[in-house]
Amino acid sequence: MTFLTDLADQAVILPIVLAVAVALAVQGWRRGALAWLVVVGATFAVMLGLKLTFLACWPLFGPMDVHSPSGHVAAATVVSGGLALLLTRRSAPMLPVALLAALVIGISRIWLGRHSLPEVAVGAFVGRVGAAILPRLSGRPPMLRPAPLVAVVVLVAAIFHGLHLPAEAAIRHTAYRVALFIPACRPEPGMPMDMGNRVRQPDNSAGQTRP
Repeated sequence: MTFLTDLADQAVILPIVLAVAVALAVQGWRRGALAWLVVVGATFAVMLGLKLTFLACWPLFGPMDVHSPSGHVAAATVVSGGLALLLTRRSAPMLPVALLAALVIGISRIWLGRHSLPEVAVGAFVGRVGAAILPRLSGRPPMLRPAPLVAVVVLVAAIFHGLHLPAEAAIRHTAYRVALFIPACRPEPGMPMDMGNRVRQPDNSAGQTRP
Protein backbone atom coordinates (compact mmCIF):
# COMPACT_ATOMS: atom_id res chain seq x y z
CA MET A 1 0.00 0.00 0.00
CA THR A 2 2.88 2.35 0.70
CA PHE A 3 4.18 1.82 -2.83
CA LEU A 4 0.80 2.84 -4.26
CA THR A 5 0.25 5.85 -2.04
CA ASP A 6 3.76 7.16 -2.77
CA LEU A 7 2.85 7.42 -6.46
CA ALA A 8 0.55 10.32 -5.55
CA ASP A 9 2.98 12.14 -3.29
CA GLN A 10 3.71 15.74 -4.22
CA ALA A 11 7.36 14.82 -4.78
CA VAL A 12 6.22 12.55 -7.63
CA ILE A 13 3.14 14.35 -8.93
CA LEU A 14 4.69 17.80 -9.31
CA PRO A 15 7.61 16.64 -11.52
CA ILE A 16 5.16 14.59 -13.61
CA VAL A 17 2.90 17.60 -14.12
CA LEU A 18 5.80 19.81 -15.19
CA ALA A 19 7.29 17.14 -17.45
CA VAL A 20 3.95 16.53 -19.20
CA ALA A 21 3.50 20.27 -19.75
CA VAL A 22 6.95 20.45 -21.38
CA ALA A 23 6.20 17.39 -23.52
CA LEU A 24 2.93 18.96 -24.74
CA ALA A 25 4.62 22.26 -25.53
CA VAL A 26 7.43 20.51 -27.41
CA GLN A 27 4.83 18.74 -29.55
CA GLY A 28 3.31 22.10 -30.41
CA TRP A 29 0.22 22.07 -28.19
CA ARG A 30 0.92 25.13 -26.07
CA ARG A 31 -2.74 25.71 -25.27
CA GLY A 32 -2.99 22.19 -23.92
CA ALA A 33 0.18 22.62 -21.86
CA LEU A 34 -1.13 25.86 -20.35
CA ALA A 35 -4.57 24.38 -19.65
CA TRP A 36 -2.93 21.36 -18.03
CA LEU A 37 -0.88 23.55 -15.68
CA VAL A 38 -3.83 25.81 -14.85
CA VAL A 39 -6.23 22.96 -14.10
CA VAL A 40 -3.81 20.93 -12.00
CA GLY A 41 -2.60 24.06 -10.21
CA ALA A 42 -6.18 25.13 -9.48
CA THR A 43 -6.98 21.67 -8.14
CA PHE A 44 -4.02 21.84 -5.79
CA ALA A 45 -5.01 25.37 -4.71
CA VAL A 46 -8.57 24.25 -3.91
CA MET A 47 -7.28 21.33 -1.89
CA LEU A 48 -4.91 23.60 0.00
CA GLY A 49 -7.80 25.91 0.85
CA LEU A 50 -9.94 23.00 2.01
CA LYS A 51 -7.15 21.55 4.11
CA LEU A 52 -6.52 24.87 5.83
CA THR A 53 -10.24 25.37 6.44
CA PHE A 54 -10.91 21.93 7.88
CA LEU A 55 -7.71 21.76 9.91
CA ALA A 56 -8.08 25.26 11.33
CA CYS A 57 -11.76 24.79 12.17
CA TRP A 58 -11.75 21.16 13.24
CA PRO A 59 -14.11 21.88 16.19
CA LEU A 60 -16.78 22.76 13.60
CA PHE A 61 -16.10 19.94 11.11
CA GLY A 62 -14.99 17.21 13.51
CA PRO A 63 -18.38 15.45 13.56
CA MET A 64 -18.14 15.05 9.77
CA ASP A 65 -14.89 13.05 10.21
CA VAL A 66 -13.18 15.43 7.79
CA HIS A 67 -10.04 16.96 9.22
CA SER A 68 -7.72 17.03 6.20
CA PRO A 69 -9.15 16.13 2.76
CA SER A 70 -6.84 13.86 0.81
CA GLY A 71 -4.52 15.78 -1.49
CA HIS A 72 -3.03 12.48 -2.69
CA VAL A 73 -6.41 11.35 -3.99
CA ALA A 74 -7.19 14.70 -5.62
CA ALA A 75 -3.80 14.78 -7.34
CA ALA A 76 -4.06 11.20 -8.58
CA THR A 77 -7.58 11.77 -9.87
CA VAL A 78 -6.97 14.97 -11.83
CA VAL A 79 -3.61 13.85 -13.23
CA SER A 80 -4.80 10.36 -14.25
CA GLY A 81 -8.02 11.65 -15.77
CA GLY A 82 -6.16 14.40 -17.59
CA LEU A 83 -3.58 12.00 -18.97
CA ALA A 84 -6.35 9.68 -20.21
CA LEU A 85 -7.79 12.61 -22.17
CA LEU A 86 -4.43 13.63 -23.60
CA LEU A 87 -3.42 10.12 -24.62
CA THR A 88 -6.71 9.02 -26.18
CA ARG A 89 -7.91 12.41 -27.50
CA ARG A 90 -11.36 11.46 -26.21
CA SER A 91 -13.29 12.43 -23.08
CA ALA A 92 -14.97 9.04 -22.62
CA PRO A 93 -12.03 7.25 -20.89
CA MET A 94 -11.38 10.19 -18.59
CA LEU A 95 -14.05 9.43 -15.98
CA PRO A 96 -13.35 5.71 -15.47
CA VAL A 97 -9.58 6.29 -15.34
CA ALA A 98 -9.98 9.15 -12.86
CA LEU A 99 -12.32 7.09 -10.67
CA LEU A 100 -9.96 4.09 -10.78
CA ALA A 101 -7.07 6.28 -9.64
CA ALA A 102 -9.22 7.75 -6.86
CA LEU A 103 -10.24 4.26 -5.76
CA VAL A 104 -6.72 2.82 -5.71
CA ILE A 105 -5.05 5.75 -3.97
CA GLY A 106 -8.05 6.26 -1.70
CA ILE A 107 -7.95 2.67 -0.47
CA SER A 108 -4.21 2.98 0.17
CA ARG A 109 -4.71 6.16 2.21
CA ILE A 110 -7.47 4.61 4.31
CA TRP A 111 -5.54 1.35 4.72
CA LEU A 112 -2.48 3.23 6.00
CA GLY A 113 -4.62 5.26 8.40
CA ARG A 114 -3.84 8.59 6.75
CA HIS A 115 -7.43 9.58 5.92
CA SER A 116 -11.05 8.73 6.57
CA LEU A 117 -13.53 7.76 3.86
CA PRO A 118 -15.12 11.25 3.79
CA GLU A 119 -11.67 12.83 3.41
CA VAL A 120 -10.92 10.55 0.47
CA ALA A 121 -14.32 11.33 -1.07
CA VAL A 122 -13.66 15.07 -0.90
CA GLY A 123 -10.30 14.64 -2.63
CA ALA A 124 -11.83 12.44 -5.34
CA PHE A 125 -14.60 14.96 -6.00
CA VAL A 126 -12.22 17.91 -6.35
CA GLY A 127 -9.88 15.92 -8.60
CA ARG A 128 -12.78 14.73 -10.75
CA VAL A 129 -14.03 18.29 -11.22
CA GLY A 130 -10.56 19.37 -12.26
CA ALA A 131 -10.31 16.57 -14.81
CA ALA A 132 -13.73 17.52 -16.22
CA ILE A 133 -12.66 21.15 -16.70
CA LEU A 134 -9.47 20.29 -18.58
CA PRO A 135 -11.07 19.51 -22.00
CA ARG A 136 -13.09 22.73 -21.81
CA LEU A 137 -9.94 24.83 -21.46
CA SER A 138 -7.59 22.87 -23.67
CA GLY A 139 -9.87 22.32 -26.63
CA ARG A 140 -9.63 19.26 -28.83
CA PRO A 141 -6.17 17.69 -28.61
CA PRO A 142 -4.17 17.61 -31.85
CA MET A 143 -2.51 14.49 -33.13
CA LEU A 144 -0.01 13.83 -30.35
CA ARG A 145 2.57 11.12 -30.16
CA PRO A 146 1.47 9.18 -27.04
CA ALA A 147 4.76 7.27 -26.65
CA PRO A 148 6.78 10.33 -25.47
CA LEU A 149 4.06 11.25 -22.94
CA VAL A 150 3.94 7.73 -21.54
CA ALA A 151 7.74 7.54 -21.43
CA VAL A 152 7.95 10.87 -19.60
CA VAL A 153 5.40 9.84 -16.97
CA VAL A 154 6.98 6.43 -16.36
CA LEU A 155 10.52 7.81 -16.23
CA VAL A 156 9.71 10.68 -13.87
CA ALA A 157 7.63 8.42 -11.60
CA ALA A 158 10.47 5.92 -11.42
CA ILE A 159 13.03 8.61 -10.59
CA PHE A 160 11.03 10.37 -7.89
CA HIS A 161 9.07 7.48 -6.39
CA GLY A 162 9.96 7.07 -2.73
CA LEU A 163 10.68 10.75 -2.18
CA HIS A 164 8.36 12.87 -0.05
CA LEU A 165 7.62 16.54 0.42
CA PRO A 166 6.75 17.55 4.00
CA ALA A 167 3.83 19.65 2.78
CA GLU A 168 1.32 18.30 5.29
CA ALA A 169 3.37 19.45 8.27
CA ALA A 170 3.60 22.98 6.85
CA ILE A 171 -0.14 23.01 6.14
CA ARG A 172 -0.97 21.92 9.68
CA HIS A 173 1.33 24.57 11.14
CA THR A 174 -0.31 27.25 8.99
CA ALA A 175 -3.79 26.04 9.94
CA TYR A 176 -2.83 26.25 13.61
CA ARG A 177 -1.86 29.89 13.19
CA VAL A 178 -5.00 30.68 11.18
CA ALA A 179 -7.22 29.20 13.89
CA LEU A 180 -5.81 31.65 16.43
CA PHE A 181 -7.50 34.51 14.57
CA ILE A 182 -10.90 32.86 14.02
CA PRO A 183 -12.98 32.73 17.22
CA ALA A 184 -15.35 30.07 15.89
CA CYS A 185 -12.43 27.77 15.15
CA ARG A 186 -10.84 27.92 18.57
CA PRO A 187 -11.25 24.83 20.79
CA GLU A 188 -12.70 24.97 24.25
CA PRO A 189 -10.38 26.29 27.02
CA GLY A 190 -7.95 23.61 28.12
CA MET A 191 -8.36 21.62 24.89
CA PRO A 192 -5.21 21.38 22.73
CA MET A 193 -5.38 23.24 19.42
CA ASP A 194 -4.17 20.26 17.42
CA MET A 195 -6.47 17.63 18.88
CA GLY A 196 -8.37 17.44 15.61
CA ASN A 197 -5.15 16.48 13.87
CA ARG A 198 -4.44 13.53 16.14
CA VAL A 199 -7.14 11.30 14.78
CA ARG A 200 -4.91 10.16 11.92
CA GLN A 201 -1.70 8.25 12.17
CA PRO A 202 1.25 10.58 11.61
CA ASP A 203 2.94 10.35 8.24
CA ASN A 204 6.46 9.59 9.40
CA SER A 205 7.62 9.22 5.83
CA ALA A 206 7.55 12.97 5.23
CA GLY A 207 10.96 14.28 4.39
CA GLN A 208 12.53 10.85 3.95
CA THR A 209 14.55 10.03 0.88
CA ARG A 210 15.74 6.86 -0.65
CA PRO A 211 18.75 5.28 0.98
